[in-house]
Parts: sequence; structure tokens; C-alpha cells
Amino acid sequence: MAQAAPTPPAREEPPLHDPAAIEREYRRHRARRHARIERRRATKLARFRFWAVLGMLFLGCLVLAVTIWIEVGRLFGL
Repeated sequence: MAQAAPTPPAREEPPLHDPAAIEREYRRHRARRHARIERRRATKLARFRFWAVLGMLFLGCLVLAVTIWIEVGRLFGL
């Protein structure tokens, strides 16, 4: 017949407390929060850089188109 599993003896003393564990957890949470804030800041800067470069490209294309238009008009006497 099957026997019941032996029960572990009850501990009378409380589990040992590691004071450094609390400080490690605080440091870990602070590092995660700092990384999350830094990632958000980097995303905002990347978005700004994207739109700035796109604007400069548009402006460059516009200047090039106007210059070509003026040169074609001057060349053909339009």
C-alpha cells in the first residue's frame, strides 16, 4: 500500500533576513526606472531627429526644384 509522504519538521525560528537583499532590490528598481526614462528620452530625440532630417531634405529638394526652374526659364527664355 502507498504511504503518505513524510511531513517536514516545523521550524521554530523565523527565516533568516538578508539586509543587503533589500538594498539590492531598491537599486534594481531604480536602475529599471532610470532605463525606462532614458529609453523614453531617446525615443523622443530620435523622433525629433527624424522629422528634422525629413524637413531638411524637403527644403533641399524645394531649393533644388526652384533653382532648376529658374535655370530652365533663363536657358529657354520662358
